[in-house]
Amino acid sequence: MAGQHVDIRLTAEDGYQAQRSYSIASAPEDAALVLTVERLDDGEVSPYLVDELRPGDRLEVRGPVGGYFVWEPGAGRPVLLVAGGSGVVPLAAMLRHRIATGDATPMRLLYSSWAPADVIYAAELEAAAANEGVEVIHTFTRERPDGWAGYSRRIDAAMLAEVAWPVSQEPVAYVCGPTRLVETAADGLLAAGYDPAAVRTERFGPTGG
Repeated sequence: MAGQHVDIRLTAEDGYQAQRSYSIASAPEDAALVLTVERLDDGEVSPYLVDELRPGDRLEVRGPVGGYFVWEPGAGRPVLLVAGGSGVVPLAAMLRHRIATGDATPMRLLYSSWAPADVIYAAELEAAAANEGVEVIHTFTRERPDGWAGYSRRIDAAMLAEVAWPVSQEPVAYVCGPTRLVETAADGLLAAGYDPAAVRTERFGPTGG
C-alpha cells in the first residue's frame, strides 16, 4: 500500500549485519518495487546501495511493512501531505497511487527543501500538479530560485494555517521528515483543529542510512 516501507539487511563477508528501513517510492500498481535512497556519508547501508549495488546482487528484504501510515483511494477526505527532504518518498507514492487509479481525492503537498536542487522528484511533482485536484507547494529554507515569490522558511504554524485544508472538510494529514519538522507540523495541525486520529506521522533522525 502507498506509504509502506521495507527493511533492507546487508551481511558482510565476516558475518556483520546492518539493517535499515526505506520507504517504498513506487505505487502499488507498478510492476517493480522502487526505493529512493538518500546517501549518508556516515551511513552503513545507504553508501553501499547508492555506490556499490549492481544488477544481479542479492539483498535481504522484509516487507512491505506498515499499516498505519498508508493511504488508499476512495475515502473522499481531502489529503494534506507535509514533507521535509527525503520524507517526500512515501508521500510521492501516495500521489503516484492517486494518479494511477484516477482517484479524484483532493491532495495537497507542502514540501520543505533546502534549495531547488534538493527537491526530490522535481519534474514529476511539477507534472503531478497539472492533474485536477493536485497541488504542490514548495518552501525553501536556504536557497531560492531567482524571482521566487513563494515560501522561504521552515514550515511553521502560520504556513500550515494558510495551506491546510479547512477542518470543516474533515481532512487527513500525512507528515514525514526529520523529527523537528514532523513535531512542528503535527502540533500546528492539532492547534488548527485537526482530529488527532487524522494526523499520521513518520519521522527519521539525523543518523542511520
